[in-house]
Amino acid sequence: MQSNHRLLIILILSILTGAYVFKQMQPLSPASSQAKSAQENILLSARFNALDGSEQALNQWQGNILVLNFWATWCPPCREEMPELSRMHDQYKNQKIIVIGLSTDDLETTKTYIKTNPVSYPVLAGDMQAMNLSESLGNTKGVLPYTVVVDERGKVIKTFFGRVNQPLLEKTLLPLLKNHASSN
Repeated sequence: MQSNHRLLIILILSILTGAYVFKQMQPLSPASSQAKSAQENILLSARFNALDGSEQALNQWQGNILVLNFWATWCPPCREEMPELSRMHDQYKNQKIIVIGLSTDDLETTKTYIKTNPVSYPVLAGDMQAMNLSESLGNTKGVLPYTVVVDERGKVIKTFFGRVNQPLLEKTLLPLLKNHASSN
């Protein structure tokens, strides 16, 4: 009896795995393609406050590979990854990779935090508007940190739920750098 249960569980898992792999291998439907295009338009038209209070458009960085990191001051994994993102920004900024921190806190809270925990990359404050943007870019779980890699044309390449690190990001960024260098 117990071996029948194991066989049934293995069969169910095999079917679910097969269905998942099949779904992942399907080409994008026109509707999915349109959704991706709308996603990119939303991203590039988004505007948020810089720490000096000026309004900044994300499209000012178009032409670069962006690492858009959604974070909050109250989020421990967000705070833990910031020094590494800062070092990474410094290492790659001359190669057209820009890290942008998009806080889901209000401007004053973000400014206060960054004063005592500075980073080398641009930080924008977006409050709920930033969280809404993260959701439109695939953060269906409302997780922070949430990181989105965007190519130089504004196309979302990859998203990450939770804390990221340099080796993880480089797996996505280094091939983009090679493509970017060969197209110039």
